[in-house]
Amino acid sequence: MFPDEKDMQFWLETVRGIIPTPYGMISYISNPAKIVIHDHHHFAAKQDFSTYSKAFEDLNFGGIDKTTLKKFKQEEFRIEAVLDLHGRREDDAFERVEDFITRCYGEGKRCVVIVTGKGGMHQQDDIFVPRGVLKKQVPQWLNLPRIRAMILIFKNPSEKLGGTGALYILLKRNREL
Repeated sequence: MFPDEKDMQFWLETVRGIIPTPYGMISYISNPAKIVIHDHHHFAAKQDFSTYSKAFEDLNFGGIDKTTLKKFKQEEFRIEAVLDLHGRREDDAFERVEDFITRCYGEGKRCVVIVTGKGGMHQQDDIFVPRGVLKKQVPQWLNLPRIRAMILIFKNPSEKLGGTGALYILLKRNREL
């Protein structure tokens, strides 16, 4: 992604007073630029420092009744929507996950599946490139506060529904519908 004209203007204004010296860069700011935020963008979070998780294995089941929990464990909820992230880049996948969960919650859907893939090896891939980035990242994204607020619980489903390459998600009831 290349910077647009507005970004370049901002950057040039920001570094205008910086002068090089033999010891490194020293900032000399005679008239500091005013920082203005033009748009709000959400980007993929590399880390979620929250200790609170909606993942099935981390949950103490405090807010879920026994009947719902049993149905969830046995995957008895009908899947109402599926998001397939195969072939997606991390930043694009984050936007799709956030939009998907928000849209499904807004439509009153209860059970959804996100397919991340298992991170298999491709013949032309470099052996030093990590595999399964989305498989690792999507559960972290689901625990971000703005997304977590719409989720009751999630887990990796049985192999018939994708196993470790998918997430079986039970959304909270949308009381506003």
